Amino acid sequence: MRKMSENNKHKVFMKEAIEIGLQGMKAGLGGPFGAIVVRGDEVIGKSSNQVTSTNDPTAHAEVMAIRHACRTIGDFQLTDCVLYTSCEPCPMCLGAIYWARLKKVYYAAQQQDAEKADFDDSFIYQEMNKAPLKRNIPMEQIMRSEGQFLFEEWKQLEIKTLY
Repeated sequence: MRKMSENNKHKVFMKEAIEIGLQGMKAGLGGPFGAIVVRGDEVIGKSSNQVTSTNDPTAHAEVMAIRHACRTIGDFQLTDCVLYTSCEPCPMCLGAIYWARLKKVYYAAQQQDAEKADFDDSFIYQEMNKAPLKRNIPMEQIMRSEGQFLFEEWKQLEIKTLY
């Protein structure tokens, strides 16, 4: 059997991510988004968007696929993995991608495409650039020294997993 070219491999995986999004959407699980995590040539995590079916605003396809992949390999880091997603990741998913330390992301549709379908994340990017007290949901810091205590305790902890 002939090995698939890199370009064809990426297309196959992206088609799978898009199909998962379509199936999830048609099943009423959530919005039109799908994602898979691949290690080597193996899909180790996959999911559609499940926000509305789980009543969980963090159940985006990318986050759910990352969770699935982490459970599959028994690790919280996916350093040797690639994510294929049907749309450019939102700010939350982008954060999850960086925390999982994926080595690359391929996406199909762009933010602007999602915005045209009434999925507009641009306001979140705008909010992130504002001072905390100027955001639509104001954020005010209190008890900093008490919060810093946790980090001091963490530094002293002998048995810990760095991440």
